[in-house]
Amino acid sequence: MTHVPFPACSSDSRKGGFPEVEAWELEAMRRAIVVSAQGLGSASPNPPVGCVVLDRGGRVVGEGFHLRKGEAHAEVNALAMAGDRALGGTAVVTLEPCNHYGRTPPCREALIDAGVARVVIAVMDPTSRGEGGAALLREAGVEVEQGVLSEEALLVLGPWLASLTLERPFITWLEGPDSEALSAEVELLRQSHDLVVWAGGLVEEGRPGSHGDGVFRVPERPLEGDVGHVLKVVGETGARSVLVVGAAGVPSVEQRADRLIRYLPFAETSQAPLPPGYRLSEVTRGVAYVRVVGLRI
Repeated sequence: MTHVPFPACSSDSRKGGFPEVEAWELEAMRRAIVVSAQGLGSASPNPPVGCVVLDRGGRVVGEGFHLRKGEAHAEVNALAMAGDRALGGTAVVTLEPCNHYGRTPPCREALIDAGVARVVIAVMDPTSRGEGGAALLREAGVEVEQGVLSEEALLVLGPWLASLTLERPFITWLEGPDSEALSAEVELLRQSHDLVVWAGGLVEEGRPGSHGDGVFRVPERPLEGDVGHVLKVVGETGARSVLVVGAAGVPSVEQRADRLIRYLPFAETSQAPLPPGYRLSEVTRGVAYVRVVGLRI
C-alpha cells in the first residue's frame, strides 16, 4: 500500500482556476495559510487553522489563528478583530469551521452570529460531526465555497491530517553529520513540531510550554521498547508532529519517518541520497553539503 504523508485534495485540480472565487479571496486564503502557521507546534492535538475576514467590499478587516487547545479558534479571533465590519462580509478559512461544542462553542455558530454572508474554505475537516460545519452554514443561508487552494493549505495542515490517517504523529527525521547548519535546522524545525526526540530517546516539547498547562503530556522518561510501543507513547501525548534528530537510539522510529531531511557532505553525494521508500521532494546546496528532503511513498 502506498503511504501518502500528506492526504491529497482533489479540488485544486479544477481546470481554469476558481471561477466562483474572486482574486482578493485567493489572496486572503494565502494570507490565512501564512497566519495559520503561527499555530504550528502549539495547537496540537487541534489543527493549526488560519482565518481572514473580508468586509462587503473585499477589504481585510480581521485575521486570526488557533494558538492552542482550549483557547479561541481562528474564526473567533478573526471575527473579534473585524467586529461589526464582518456583517455581510466573507470569512476565508483554511479548514472547515467546526460544528460541535467542545471547550469552545462551534465556529460555524460564531460565523452565523456575526452575520457573514459567505465562507470560503480550503480543506474539509474529516473530524466534523453530524452534517458538518459547511452544511450547517448553508442551512443558515450562508454561501459556502470549498476546496479553494487546498493543496497550498496542506503546507500547514498536512502533518495534522496525516496524523489522523496514520493514527500516530507525523514524523520528521533530521539526519546528517554534526554541523552548524544542522544545528540551525534543528532550531528552526522544532518551532513547528510538538515533540523533539534526541539521542537516547530523550523527549522534550518543541517549544517548551507552548501547548499550555494540562493539555499536552511530554514523556518524562526516555523512550524505550519496540517501535509500536514508542509510537503509542508519543501518540498519547497529544502530539501530531514529532522531530527525530539523528540516530535517536529508539528502535526503528527514524525508519518510520514520513519525511526525511538529510545533510550530505559533497564527498558523499555519490552515495544514495535517500533510503528505499522515499521520493525526493527538495534539493538545495549549502556551503559544504547538499540538503535533500524526501517524502515517504
